[in-house]
Amino acid sequence: MKIGIDSYCFHRFFGEVYPDQDAPQKQMTMEDFLQRAKAFEVDGVSLESCFLKTLDDSYMKELKAQTDEYGFGRVFAWGHPDGLERGANPEAFAEMKSCIPKAKLMGADVMRVTGSSLMFRLEPHAPQIEALTRQFKEAVKIAEDYDIKLAVENHIDYTADEILQLLTNVDSPNFGVNFDTGNFLRLLDDPIRGMEILAPYVLAVHLKDLQVNAAEAKPTDWFFFSGVPVGQGLIDNQSLANILNKQNFTGFLAVEIDHPHADWKGREEEAVALSVAGMKKIAGSLE
Repeated sequence: MKIGIDSYCFHRFFGEVYPDQDAPQKQMTMEDFLQRAKAFEVDGVSLESCFLKTLDDSYMKELKAQTDEYGFGRVFAWGHPDGLERGANPEAFAEMKSCIPKAKLMGADVMRVTGSSLMFRLEPHAPQIEALTRQFKEAVKIAEDYDIKLAVENHIDYTADEILQLLTNVDSPNFGVNFDTGNFLRLLDDPIRGMEILAPYVLAVHLKDLQVNAAEAKPTDWFFFSGVPVGQGLIDNQSLANILNKQNFTGFLAVEIDHPHADWKGREEEAVALSVAGMKKIAGSLE
């Protein structure tokens, strides 16, 4: 099992600072992130498009050259923060489609996409699934032309059953799942059951471990379950990895700490290092 890192772990250093966080003294470039990932000795990187300085073709080719040099597998991650806004944002839909050839230029085989977000989860879901089905059916035809697979993330929006319905509706080998191990918990949807349902469709993984953050958050806050190093939280990532391994998953598990727990505030690098070490231990147990 291969291990990677998602660039969102360092969102503060890319300029996105939550209201309860302090801004870092120095920002990070994508090239800085890639060098850090190399130092962590991981197999792959998931690069959030919102943190790329440009989507110009020349820059995407530069990223390909650098990730090729480091030997990284890669995922092009589109959709932060609200994705297609449950199928109701035509500008976002056009942007998503335009990014498919960019993913190819970067050398990615998989492009993470998000249909919605926590913002719209309390609205009726059936019309959302219907609208997203139409959009992803159109987008996947473009993806097929570029030999790219679109991986929709459970973005604190839809349950495993709803994601499965979306996959069934689109019905394409180029449309699968970016399985976020923590986001189902944030919906109070069992991650283990979710993986059992969705494992055959998993193309990419955001690997989280979460713990209740009652000191800083109310139960209604999305970060009530906040990030801790792998093995220190509520997510049974060993079991999730076991299920994926039985499905012969060939991608990498990208560690992602989106909102550090109060005990880990400002300690992203340490938390990522411990998470990578924890996941390497889990991966070793599967060999």
